[in-house]
Amino acid sequence: MAVVLQVLPCVARALLRPLLMGIPVVRLASGMALAEQAQQLFESTVGAVLPGPMLHRALCLDPGSGLLKVRDRSFQLRQNLYLVGFGKAVLGMAAAAEELLGQHLVQGVISVPKGIRAAMEHTGKQEMLLKPHSRVQVFEGAEDNLPDRDALRAALAIRQLAEGLTADDLLLVLISGGGSALLPAPIPPVTLEEKQTLTKLLAARGANIQELNTIRKALSQLKGGGLAQAAYPAQVVSLILSDVVGDPVEVIASGPTVASVHSVQDCLHILNHYGLRAALPRSVKTVLARSDSDPHGPHSCGHVLNVIIGSNALALAEAQRQAEALGYRAVVLSAAIQGDVKSVARFYRLLTQVVGAHLTPPGTGASVEEEAQLWELAAELQLPDLQLKEALEAVVGAGGPVCLLAGGEPTVQLQGSGKGGRNQELALRVGAELGQWPLGSLEVLFLSGGTDGQDGPTEAAGAWVVPELASQAAAEGLDVAAFLSRNDSHTFFRCFRGGAHLLHTGLTGTNVMDAHLLFLRPR
Repeated sequence: MAVVLQVLPCVARALLRPLLMGIPVVRLASGMALAEQAQQLFESTVGAVLPGPMLHRALCLDPGSGLLKVRDRSFQLRQNLYLVGFGKAVLGMAAAAEELLGQHLVQGVISVPKGIRAAMEHTGKQEMLLKPHSRVQVFEGAEDNLPDRDALRAALAIRQLAEGLTADDLLLVLISGGGSALLPAPIPPVTLEEKQTLTKLLAARGANIQELNTIRKALSQLKGGGLAQAAYPAQVVSLILSDVVGDPVEVIASGPTVASVHSVQDCLHILNHYGLRAALPRSVKTVLARSDSDPHGPHSCGHVLNVIIGSNALALAEAQRQAEALGYRAVVLSAAIQGDVKSVARFYRLLTQVVGAHLTPPGTGASVEEEAQLWELAAELQLPDLQLKEALEAVVGAGGPVCLLAGGEPTVQLQGSGKGGRNQELALRVGAELGQWPLGSLEVLFLSGGTDGQDGPTEAAGAWVVPELASQAAAEGLDVAAFLSRNDSHTFFRCFRGGAHLLHTGLTGTNVMDAHLLFLRPR
């Protein structure tokens, strides 16, 4: 996967793009060596969780006996295998699965992002594409990661396939990030538009992925175990590429093969918390009331095997190995970064100051008070796997360059009508934070990128920043605070230095949330 950090003016970049796409970038510009290394590590992070290798690690087929092994379970294949899938990485996952299991595959249906086949063809990623005469039918939809009519048609086709299976059949379900938007099947009388409006309102008020999925499951035919129920009595094996903090299978893509543990009361609590209960459409109230009085209770999913085959933690572990190979003291801080993007940006600024104090001469780094603030903020963010103590111990006496790695999915509370994504917003906020404090003789770079290659409704995967960002932007007549007040980070980065700080990868064919890379080097 070629990652290009754009450093050319717009016109020149357009003229030279074909040349640049075919030739590795050796030197981006004077003083850009650290940005090149950031690019290389982000590429390694994504490369560790590409669909093909993960599928081949998860599935083991004995071609002689037709016995398929998945973890500690075995399934006899005899022209009884069916496949469905939904998510940003599912096209490549399906291609790998058909290559491995093709002779046994009877039929398949997958729902993937609009334009992904053309994007894979354009970038020469043939391994992500199904072969001609494939038995897998492909639906494209959910443009800009939003449920739409095309995704609804795909969901109904998936449900129809699942409902036609028998006890002799095996359904292989491929799930990745973005799967929720690609599998919309509201319970009547709720319409797709009503469900989408409610989800947008919740997201705009700061609801996290767990809260959003609790509501989605309550209003869906297929989420919250609905797909597994539709496939019964067939056996179901779900191979899951996690895009959710902590890898909870009931949350990823809203858990279509996991029985929901949430009640109607949980939904009402969330709606009350965000002040939306009074504004609910009549159809939503009808479905929630019907669910509350269901005498059968929640469905069981005893016929399902759910397997996580890739995650943010796996991707960060590979990035750590690569950073160490480049000579950095590398530490994985957390694969569960979440919380408001403003607090996360402040956390990274305080972390930079505290770590920097160990890498620079006495008196130029963080104070005892700033280290106390860092620990206090870490406690507020409630990051379950945070290795802060270990990270600080690792950099004590390091002397040389340090690379701190993290991943997750912070949230952005929308206040303006600008264009951006959480990675570009986080990077811009970190840049603004770093510029307010002296860092002494320390070279610092922070990069935030979405592993799927698309940050919000933009063509960028993310962005990278340095402490000088705000002063450099001011020299170009750009007010960082004004762009942040409008949630307009993408527009800022497009204007700033001709887009030089934007990270462009194109759709990567995978998705394990975001990667945050923080580099500190003594000058």
